[in-house]
Amino acid sequence: MLIYLCLSSHGFGHAARQATVLSALHRLQPSWRLVVSSRVSAEFLKLVCGSIPIEHRFVGWDVGMIQADALGVDEERTLEALKALETQLPQHLDQEMAWLAEQNTPVLVVADIPPAAAVLAKRLNAPLVWMGNFGWDDIYEPLGGLFSEYAAAAKANYQQGDLLLRCPFSLPMEWGLSEQQLGVTVSPLRDLPEPWRLHLEQIQEPLILVGFGGLGVAIDPALFRLWPNHHFLMSAPVAPHLFADFEALANVTLLPENVRPFDVMPFCDRLLGKPGYSTFCEALSQNLGMHVVERDGFAEASVLMDGLRLYGHHRVLSRDALNKGEWELDQKLVDAVRPVASKQGAEEAANALAMVAMSTV
Repeated sequence: MLIYLCLSSHGFGHAARQATVLSALHRLQPSWRLVVSSRVSAEFLKLVCGSIPIEHRFVGWDVGMIQADALGVDEERTLEALKALETQLPQHLDQEMAWLAEQNTPVLVVADIPPAAAVLAKRLNAPLVWMGNFGWDDIYEPLGGLFSEYAAAAKANYQQGDLLLRCPFSLPMEWGLSEQQLGVTVSPLRDLPEPWRLHLEQIQEPLILVGFGGLGVAIDPALFRLWPNHHFLMSAPVAPHLFADFEALANVTLLPENVRPFDVMPFCDRLLGKPGYSTFCEALSQNLGMHVVERDGFAEASVLMDGLRLYGHHRVLSRDALNKGEWELDQKLVDAVRPVASKQGAEEAANALAMVAMSTV
């Protein structure tokens, strides 16, 4: 059995989410081939997938939204990219059809959540399972204009398929399919390198994990000096010229490239970041308090923030507060209303995929 994952190339959250499912599926069916088809970088897939034996097909199936940074989108560039994708998809489909034919094995198409996966599955006569917390129809429709046409085309594709695995913090996704609600999706924690674990254990101040996704946000290094009684953990800054400035800060430690932010969460007291599906799932699984910066112009953000207020211990910050260093790390967190129903979403998804796959052999 070959699992062919059409993975969105928008940001890194879709890849992080699917890595949790691929990990659970590999434990369940270690002989199955796992193919990830996406323009997400091989380096990031290696980081999130670890030792999972995946095969990477470097194919762009969707655009999503072109982002100015982790908190902003560029609608004009997104429309240009969508138009370009329309001309590229026929070649992508022919190429992947030919490659899959050479494999001579049953295929299950899984999509998170490029609409064009429906075309591939139909041409293959293969089962199709969608998984996500939104579709691009949900994102494009509120933007109006030409986006409405792309929303309608996406929805027509989404209405094809065998199953929708609905993740938490979801938009409507009204596609008329059979569906299964999942719990939060997280992978097993990995052990930290021993010297690094000892380093974290020696830090006496409250540890704050800073995370704004792969695109990051330009934060003035000087703002960290406003919080001398806290110690911050963060990935290397996206802007290379700021690297030395952050390295020079006594209360900032940069994460090694081979360490996932998730794996340091058990050592942390709070998280400072943006609304993000995988980040929320990981933080909720570790009961980590979150200071989250509001995000405009992206429909998913509203349901993520609703989920944060319902399930997470939190404080909500404005973009202006972030830029001024007013991070409220010395303030009491707002309590969650209730706990999440399940933290086993990855295993639930893997079991569902296995059932669909085995029912079609």
